[in-house]
Amino acid sequence: MSGELTATPAVTLAGLIAGREVSAVEVVEAHLRRIAAVNGTINAVVALDEDGALAAARAADARAPSGPLHGVPFTVKDNICAAGLPMAIGVPERAGVVPDEDATVVARLKEAGAILLGKTNCPPYGGGIETANEVYGRTSNPYDVTRTPGGSSGGEAAIIAAGGSPCGLGTDSGASVRLPAHFCGLASIKPTAQRVPVTGVIDDEGQIGALGDARTQVGALARSVADVALLLRLIAGPDGRDGGVAPVPLAELGDADGLRVAVHTDNGLHEPTHETVEAVERAAASLRDAGAVVEDAEPPRGGHELTIEVWRSYDDGPSYRLLRRWDAFRSEMLAFPYDLIVSPVFPEPARKHGDMNRPGEIDPTSYTTPHSLTGWPAATVRAGGSPAGLPICVQLVARPWRDDVALAAALQIERELSPAAPAERTA
Repeated sequence: MSGELTATPAVTLAGLIAGREVSAVEVVEAHLRRIAAVNGTINAVVALDEDGALAAARAADARAPSGPLHGVPFTVKDNICAAGLPMAIGVPERAGVVPDEDATVVARLKEAGAILLGKTNCPPYGGGIETANEVYGRTSNPYDVTRTPGGSSGGEAAIIAAGGSPCGLGTDSGASVRLPAHFCGLASIKPTAQRVPVTGVIDDEGQIGALGDARTQVGALARSVADVALLLRLIAGPDGRDGGVAPVPLAELGDADGLRVAVHTDNGLHEPTHETVEAVERAAASLRDAGAVVEDAEPPRGGHELTIEVWRSYDDGPSYRLLRRWDAFRSEMLAFPYDLIVSPVFPEPARKHGDMNRPGEIDPTSYTTPHSLTGWPAATVRAGGSPAGLPICVQLVARPWRDDVALAAALQIERELSPAAPAERTA
């Protein structure tokens, strides 16, 4: 039963708990046992609140269901505040920092009845494409521990993929939710910029914000698209503290019928593997079968190169000219006449540890970074696997505020493709 519980989606767990078919204590205990079994190998959870989680589970069992995730455990990336839990964010100078308040997104999941298990590993200050730091060490991919889960939400993706948590939250400013989701075979979404409050999300400058860090968003990860969609619905909307969040309602998920879909498999910067191209083509075919109008079309180029310039400008702050070019790229993208863009997340499956920045290679996140510049919503879903048994996801990018379109497309692909391409975890 324990193994079944740790392989069960969050939405299903919530239904089982609400129907008294299983207790919240049983669910939390099963996930704590799973963390104990795998964390020594993958090093994903860096602050575990076992006593607090069990106490919350007992309290949940003693009352009527209090929300759509009543009794369901979750985890969060270590750059997101959780009251009473250490928040080193991978740097020695923060090793003793313990927030006394939850980030808005953590508080909202708790209000929905969810139970926080703990915090997960990330690169120093929550930014980077490989999850390792001198405080907690390196996190490994549960499909192959010689490989990275990516970054910067690598610990979050690894523990969810390994069955230690049904769902959780990370942050993404260029690839940091989507890349780990791809490397670990998960569903995820980087929402439209300013849909979800970043109150309580910290980097090396402190509290981030819509003006100081326009690209970073809180995103959701899980093993099913339905779980990701529910998490986004629960954490979205103004909180009265993040001045950048717009009160735009999140539409219900529809279907792919009638969507105009652009498909591209090679952006000219990083050539994808054969298996990656096949995964994108299978995803496109699935959407075509569901009634979408699918065409080969490449979005405007230049977003990744512009992103690199933005990164290089951080010491002095972006110039007005650079910001104007950023604005121009956003406008060029808005003129691209498609409802959805289907592309690789990354040119290949999970790389070996230490191989994320190859000599002479421009930063390899070129498929994801442009959509952080635009602020458009971008989902991931598994659509295939490599000969070595590693998962391959695709990226689904919708127009601003149409997170529902990205997730609906992901749900269609998951229904048709994901059940047919399982991979055995080694952790």
